[in-house]
Amino acid sequence: MLNVDVRVVLGKHTSRYSLVTAVAKRARELVNETDEESIVHVGKPVTLALNDFVEGRYAILEPEEIRNI
Repeated sequence: MLNVDVRVVLGKHTSRYSLVTAVAKRARELVNETDEESIVHVGKPVTLALNDFVEGRYAILEPEEIRNI
């Protein structure tokens, strides 16, 4: 199980809803890559997607209205 401090990933302006949505989208992209290109990923898609955000390979862009939810 992956235990990441949510504050590290959320940063200053990202809502938890945006984080969950972004990680789910990225996990689906990873699964689709695996199916289409016969790529083998080591690890679960959600874990890999969350690592992408923790390590800064992907960023969350959200509208101003939901930043403080």
